[in-house]
Amino acid sequence: MRIGLMMLALLLCAPAIGQDLADVRLKEIARVEGVRDNPLIGYGLVVGLSGSGDTSKNQATLQSVANLLSHFGVNVSTSDLSSRNVAAVMVTASLPAFAEPGEKLDVDVSSLGDARSLSGGTLLLAPLDGPDHRVYALAQGSILVGGYEVRSYGSMERQNYPTVGRIPGGATVELSAPLGVASTGRDLTIFLNQPDFTTAERVTRALRAAVPEADVHALNAGKIQLRFARAPQSLVGLIARVENVRVRPDEIASVVVNERTGTVVAGGDVRLGDVTIAQGDLRISIHTDYEVSQPGGLYIRPSAGIQSVVVPHSSIRVREPAVRMVSIPEGATVADLVSALQSIHVSTRDVISILQSIKTAGALHARLIIQ
Repeated sequence: MRIGLMMLALLLCAPAIGQDLADVRLKEIARVEGVRDNPLIGYGLVVGLSGSGDTSKNQATLQSVANLLSHFGVNVSTSDLSSRNVAAVMVTASLPAFAEPGEKLDVDVSSLGDARSLSGGTLLLAPLDGPDHRVYALAQGSILVGGYEVRSYGSMERQNYPTVGRIPGGATVELSAPLGVASTGRDLTIFLNQPDFTTAERVTRALRAAVPEADVHALNAGKIQLRFARAPQSLVGLIARVENVRVRPDEIASVVVNERTGTVVAGGDVRLGDVTIAQGDLRISIHTDYEVSQPGGLYIRPSAGIQSVVVPHSSIRVREPAVRMVSIPEGATVADLVSALQSIHVSTRDVISILQSIKTAGALHARLIIQ
């Protein structure tokens, strides 16, 4: 009896459990206005390269080295510098929201000149500026390169891109992030990562139930605004309560196709209409042989009009294999289509062409994204 009651309780709870698994927190599909990352960029020098740095053709690198040495009391001209152990680079990083001085950031280092590799190099102190031209971080450290390039006597062996590297925790924040929560104290704005009218309406209803003291309105497909009669006591507590509201986002059926790599990615909710596909190849082969026609007989004194002639002989062969057909019933998924096409040995690139044709025919009930 007890086991039966437990099974009945599990059956009654099953729909609720499935509902919770389908819902996501609002923080995973939306963001608060003003809370975002800020791009940083800077210019620097990488030293310690083993002859793989910039050549003397890069005047910017030579001038930067001369300016650096003058800072330490060493005055040289650019004509006195010929080392290939230095490379000019651009340094980029992302300053997260609410970043404070002392926080560490990862930086990317990319060659600016004609250096062959940054492997084994060290980035010298480089200031990182924001869009307002203020220095928000300082970068320095040893570069990690995920590739290599080796040259010897005209031969070269390279893997990946050795002119791009990364320094984990290579930058230190010196100035707080310029942006924060954009709120006047009596309103709060939420932006959806993927604007959608259905999702915006669901979020509005969920926020009205979770935050009854707020007047919630969806201004458009990607913007929801909360207004309060009086300012909340804790803005952090309010945002924590808002971002943990669970919502079921509405998904747009999409098929993503990458023609360069031959990759096809489709969601499980992509459906096909009733369609028949015929796929066949017509191959024409033309082969030409050149034969020499030599006059017969023996001529002691051949005349000027007698000579050898080259005669082309062409053979044409046409091969048309039997047409292979696949019938897909209405309501089938893209996975069913791919399995059916693989059964008749259709290549991945042919599958991409077939998907484009099905979309043109109106039998693909999804958005086709071609990269």
